[in-house]
Formats: sequence, structure tokens, C-alpha cells
Amino acid sequence: MPNKADVKAWKAQLVAQAEQQILKLTDSDQFKKYLNTLAKFHRYSARNIDLIYAQNPQATQVAGFKQWQKAFNRTVNRGAKAIRIAAPIIKKLTPAEQKHLDTTDECTIVGYRYLPVFDVAQTSGEPVLSAKDFVKENLADHQNVTSLYNAFKDYLNQQTDLKVSEVPLATLNGAKGYFQPSTNEIVIGGDEPDNALKLKTLYHEYAHSQLHGLKSAFKDRPRAYQETQAEAVAYVAMQNIGVDTSNYSLGYVATWAKDTAVIHSALSEIQQVSNKVIELSDGLTKQLGLQEAQEGPEHDLKMLAAQSLNKSYQSLQQQVQQATNPQQKLGLKNKLNDVHHEISNRTQKQLKAFAKQNPEIKQPDSEPDQSLKR
Repeated sequence: MPNKADVKAWKAQLVAQAEQQILKLTDSDQFKKYLNTLAKFHRYSARNIDLIYAQNPQATQVAGFKQWQKAFNRTVNRGAKAIRIAAPIIKKLTPAEQKHLDTTDECTIVGYRYLPVFDVAQTSGEPVLSAKDFVKENLADHQNVTSLYNAFKDYLNQQTDLKVSEVPLATLNGAKGYFQPSTNEIVIGGDEPDNALKLKTLYHEYAHSQLHGLKSAFKDRPRAYQETQAEAVAYVAMQNIGVDTSNYSLGYVATWAKDTAVIHSALSEIQQVSNKVIELSDGLTKQLGLQEAQEGPEHDLKMLAAQSLNKSYQSLQQQVQQATNPQQKLGLKNKLNDVHHEISNRTQKQLKAFAKQNPEIKQPDSEPDQSLKR
């Protein structure tokens, strides 16, 4: 049985190994591999993305041993090596502790434990599908890419303080678009023939607006640093919707590797904006019907088999726990309530059918026994 010192040393080694892998991000190929991990696990913390990337850069979907069995009807392959991720240890604060810490929070994180999870490639069983499986197929049609571009542009113009406009490419001196901090305006080459490139350019300039605008804490980053960050966000956003990004150039990030704190800060900033873009894109693709296949009859709650319904409930529970965006969390909770309602309805129907078939079994009174009340 390992002692506390051994466990502490092992945890420190996990983090150190992750940092060493991050410091190797000195060329485009390595950086792309890291961003691929970020695109796949955008709901995880930066700490856990680093840990997953360090231990298995090819990982695409991770879950615990029992969760693979219960939620996905898959089993972990014999001999599979676990990936360790950090889970917070949360303590409920007493009034005295709240006063001492000068906080109104009811709970606080007092530490982390490292839980074993396994990638889907380390498991066998029923296929695991995600929204991207459907979105990728739909976005192979350039018309749909154009629809997403227009929806994203309209959202920025109507729901944010950004202004997005288009001008002829010939007026941009070779650029595809730009962000103007002084006017908070994004300008895109409207006659760009490659629809996917046009969408990627909008993602790129939006990243600039979020990371390098006048009010941004990161506005004074060097130009090369800013361009790499914006291109990284665009790369992650395009990866998320399944559009080929193999020809995109991310440049070199060797200058970041001189300081561990700097590279972690840079990657954390990329993650924050990437998460925001992914959430927006996922919402827009759903509104545009690009995820219709996922919402088809096989995903209609009333047509799901009991086992599949239970799996959906368990999967949504996990997603609610992992979600960090309040709007996304609310949406997931609503879906969870819908599934819970369907399960309850089915249970009530089954109970009524059972009671009808077995009239000899005494049913409980509809009103509780008043003698039990106090």
C-alpha cells in the first residue's frame, strides 16, 4: 500500500510529465496534435487537457471503467493503460470557515484526486456517436458551410457589440480579413471562393476580437504571438465541426517554450476562446438543422428503448457535471429533465399495467394515512 509521500510524488510526476509534453510544442505538427486534443475535450479544464495530451495525444473520448459499461455498453479492453485526470475534492464550508476565508461560497476545492479514465479506442462494444459525426457529414456540403458562416456573422452583428462587414478581397492587400480594435469591427473578404476558408477567417478574426481587443488583458501580446493564438482558435473551431484543416499553417511557437508560465498562459487563453467559439458553433449548427440526423427518430425520446433511455440519462448527468458554460449547463439540465420525465411516465404506465393485470395485489391508498402525520 503506497504511503502519502509516494502518492504525492506520483501526482507531481503526472503534472511534470504533462508540462514536459507541453514544452515540446515547438513546431506546427506538435502544436496541431495538442489543438486536436483541445478540440476533442473542450469541456475539460486546461489542466486535464494537458494531462490527457501528455498521456495519450490520440485520445478522442474518455470515461471511467464503469461509465463505459453503464452509459455506453462498452467494456475496457484487458490490459488497457488508464489515463489519469484530476477531479476536484470539494468541501462544504462551515459558517466559521466562510468567515475566516471571507467568502459566501458554500463549498470550496481543498485538493485534487487523480481518477483513471480510458479512451474509446481502449474499449469494445456498441458504437459511440457524437454531434460531430452528423455535423461533419452535413458540412461536407459547401452550401451548409456558407449557412454557418452567415449565421455566425449575423449572431455577432445582432447579439454582440462587434460589427462584421464584407469588402472585396482586392482591397485587403492579400489578406483574407482583419479585426480593427479601435472600431471593434471585423472585416472579411466577401468574394472569397473557398467557403470553408471564409468561415475559418471569421473564426480567426473573432479570436482576435476576444483576445486582443482594446479591453482585453492580452492586447499587448507580440504580433506573432497574437496571430498564432488566433489561428489556433480557428483551427480548433474547424476541427470541432469536422472540416478538413490539414492545410492550415500555425507557424512556430518555439518562443513560448522559454518559460513554462508563459506557454501555459498562452494555451489557457486559446482554450477559453476556443470553448466559447465551439459552444456558439454547436448552437448555430443545431439551429440550422445541421444536427438533424442526431435529432431523428432514433433519438426521439418516445421511440428510444429503455436501455438507450437510461444511457442517455447517465450520459447527460455526466455532461451536466462537466459543463462550465452556464448557458450550456442550463440546456443540458433541460434535456436531462426531459429524459427524466419520459422515464417517469414510462414507469407510471408500467405500474398501472401491472396493477391492472394483478388486481389481487393490494394497492396503496391514494391518500396517506392521517395517523402517520404529526
